[in-house]
Amino acid sequence: MRRAAVDPDAYTFPAVLKACGCAVGLPLHAEAATRGLDRDLFTRNALLSFYCRIGDCRSGRKVFDDGARDLVSWNSMVAGYVGCGEVELAQELFDEMPCRDAFSWATMIDAYGKQSGGVDRARELFDQMPDRDLVCWNSMIDGYARQGRMGEARALFDEMPERNVISWSIVVDGYVRCGEPSEALELFRRMLRCGIRPDRVAAVGAVAACAQLGALEQGRWLHSYLEKKKVLFDVVVKTALMDMYMKCGRLDLATLIFESMPEKSVVTWNVMIVGLGTHSCGHDAVKLFYKMVSEGAPMDDLSVLAVLTACTHAGLISEGLTIFHRMSKDLGIDPKVEHYGALVDLLGRAGHLDQARHAIETMPMEPTPELWGSLLAACRSHRCVELAELAVERLASLGADDSGVYVLLSNIYADEGMWEGVMRIRRLMNAEGMKKDTGRSVIEVDGQINEFVNGGTSHPQKDEIYFMLWNLANMGYEGLQGLDDITVGMRTFGT
Repeated sequence: MRRAAVDPDAYTFPAVLKACGCAVGLPLHAEAATRGLDRDLFTRNALLSFYCRIGDCRSGRKVFDDGARDLVSWNSMVAGYVGCGEVELAQELFDEMPCRDAFSWATMIDAYGKQSGGVDRARELFDQMPDRDLVCWNSMIDGYARQGRMGEARALFDEMPERNVISWSIVVDGYVRCGEPSEALELFRRMLRCGIRPDRVAAVGAVAACAQLGALEQGRWLHSYLEKKKVLFDVVVKTALMDMYMKCGRLDLATLIFESMPEKSVVTWNVMIVGLGTHSCGHDAVKLFYKMVSEGAPMDDLSVLAVLTACTHAGLISEGLTIFHRMSKDLGIDPKVEHYGALVDLLGRAGHLDQARHAIETMPMEPTPELWGSLLAACRSHRCVELAELAVERLASLGADDSGVYVLLSNIYADEGMWEGVMRIRRLMNAEGMKKDTGRSVIEVDGQINEFVNGGTSHPQKDEIYFMLWNLANMGYEGLQGLDDITVGMRTFGT
């Protein structure tokens, strides 16, 4: 345009400002001012949005204050403050607005919904709205879901006068994030029955729910459905399916998907490495990691963590130590506390307890309870009472001495026949009001999800279950623990 000696006008600058960054936008502002076009409202709004987009809300506010304004100006400035994390300033400006539209309300509701502890304020604004559009409903539900308040999210979802695919996806995803996979799948099925075509968020959420439940048959049906319907069957969805198959014990199916993918994200590689490690294929995980390195595939700190964990499960001490020490120098990835955790676990499982302790005490960041907890678990495996007691002391100093820690120490004492120590721990737990966490398990039978609680009596087939456990115990099945509990259960049902 300049080479053709054509002068820009009030339509030119807004169009260019939407597409440019800081280096181009600032000279454009100067040129617009030189030509007197910065007084044009259309251009001013574009300048305001430009400054807010690059995170310079102060300059955006100068543009906002210097001249005429319309509703777009107000909304842009409020949204700019929200984007820069200045929610209080956004609220002040929102309160000053001479008039508001649905976008104004949705911006503030979304801002508070994403702010820690701000969802109640978002609900206050939502209740004040004269007219609520679909965006505001979705923003409010998303706010509840982000805070883990799924009861309120679902109640609001059920009240909606109309819904779109985003509404359904928010709740499905929320259930999965809150660890309620059964509810997620139930809502996903209802979504399909209502004729709503799922988007990527809903599809990934449903697949993740199957992974959490270990529901292989439902996961395979979902895989077939998504493939046939071509529901955004992209890298993200395929990676989620890989993860689901891994967690359901089907390494072969996960590998087929991985090898068929022409493009792979860093998450795809990481999921494959984690899965190989989980399925006791540590050598294959290490090979795949080095393939990533040789091919220049995208890599992050989670890639290293995944292969270190695989080395731990496979007992590949030398390989794990080599990768850990190469992180910074060869891979350009600085070790984080999670990597030190994997290192401690690697050394601890191999019985190198002094090296594991040294790694914790010399790491460049503050040790976390998880590291000392890992060492404590290794102490039981390798029967090291003295170091176990030290680990518990360190956990107590970090305020992480919960019931699980003391139960583990009590078990270590019991393994060594130190019954006085066992009784001391029990007295301490009783005095502190600590109780052992209840064990839970989930299993899929004929497409039906069944959840069991240790010592539970609420399952409709409880009589048959306890009778079968009792028979297995009498047969000497070594994998069965807690015969006393089973005997009590049998007495409860009159056997």
